[in-house]
Formats: sequence, C-alpha cells, structure tokens
Amino acid sequence: CRECGKAFRWSSRLAHHQRSHTGERPYKCPECPKAFKGSSALLYHQRGHTGERPYQCPECPQAFKGSSALHYHQRGHTGERPYRCPACPKAFKNSSSLRRHRHTH
Repeated sequence: CRECGKAFRWSSRLAHHQRSHTGERPYKCPECPKAFKGSSALLYHQRGHTGERPYQCPECPQAFKGSSALHYHQRGHTGERPYRCPACPKAFKNSSSLRRHRHTH
C-alpha cells in the first residue's frame, strides 16, 4: 500500500485495504442507503434484510448470519474460553470480553 506500506499477497486484498484510506464504499445495498468496502460485508448486511441465517447450530435451533457468530455461540455449548487473562485465572469466549476485563486490573 502506497499510503501506509502494508503488503498484501493478493491485489484484491490490497484494493479492499486501500478503501480504508480513501473511504470508498462501492458495494451499495439495494434495500437501504448503506454501502460497504467489500462484497462479503454487503452480503452479511443483506441477510439482515432477508432474514437469512444460513449458519445453523448443530446443538440447538439457533441460526446465524455469519460463521463467526455461530462459532462464538457454540462456545456456550462447549464451555470453551480460549482468551485467558495474563493477570488472573479468568478466561473468556471472545477477545473483546478479555479486553474489557483487563481494564479492571
């Protein structure tokens, strides 16, 4: 990237990254005024309009718009807490919960 020096293996990734500098959002939602830097973000957003939730939990009836939401949800079933606090024994299902917790130390 000429703007910040970050390197990318694929030109499509570079183009997507450069939009963070230019503010360009070429992927427009046909249902509302929102626009996005990438096609995958638009697709995820459109699922909010259609109600599509293609990622079904195998343990319960819950379904999700994105695979990461399903993955996070499944940790509730398994008890997995991969984000460990280095200052105490606590562990969390996601990195944002760990970040929030670390401010308590």
